[in-house]
Amino acid sequence: MHWPAVCESREGGAAHRGRGGNKAMPPPFRIAVLGAQGVGKTAIVQRFLHDDYSEVAVSSKTRRMHLSAAVLNGHVHDLQITDYPAISSFPVSSLQIPDDLPMLLSSAPGSRTPLNLHRNQTSEWSDVCCRGIRSAHVYVLVYDICCFDSFEYVKTMRQQILETRVMGSGETPILIVGNKRDLQRGRVIPRHSVSDLVRKSWKCGYVECSAKFNWHILLLFGEALRSVGCARCKHVHATIRFQRALRRERCVLM
Repeated sequence: MHWPAVCESREGGAAHRGRGGNKAMPPPFRIAVLGAQGVGKTAIVQRFLHDDYSEVAVSSKTRRMHLSAAVLNGHVHDLQITDYPAISSFPVSSLQIPDDLPMLLSSAPGSRTPLNLHRNQTSEWSDVCCRGIRSAHVYVLVYDICCFDSFEYVKTMRQQILETRVMGSGETPILIVGNKRDLQRGRVIPRHSVSDLVRKSWKCGYVECSAKFNWHILLLFGEALRSVGCARCKHVHATIRFQRALRRERCVLM
């Protein structure tokens, strides 16, 4: 499939497309990919962008931002996919929070203190690996179906996302992804148990995939984009076509 040329600034912001270059584009979709170390986050992103897979596991210590594009219901949208390293906790807002704020919140009638507002909690911009993470439009939380601890990491991260984003911003879609479906025999939690928990209790999307065999990779990103598109455009049935990476060198190490 041939795609029209896409022009972007060095900062990754889409300026204008179309005849005459005077038609403003819709804002980009920002997708944050999170998960514990070794679950295959980078492998999933590389498979989606370049249809490439390596048996050699690479431990990511920096965030990697990739640019792509998609057509959602006839409109071209830029995609900014950020592959984050394993982080110890989801950061709070970069706005300065007084030390006594948790005490004030907990003492207010009918209020609940976000569990993440502890003194050891990092802010978004104090850790270079977390920069921009709170501005994502959708969070893709990846776990290894053969590793129980990686699912516990996803469970904790989801809870922290909900708690820290209570103040100010609206609801942000979360997609739970079980990777390494090719190792099905080593599964530690029954699929139906995870699916029921995620879909019924957490009210999140759920997809299982295999980066190694390119199984459900497009479905994964389609569900992520559809969840954002439905929230924005109120389309229940969104039609999506993906463009791969704009250019191979568009990966930016942060």
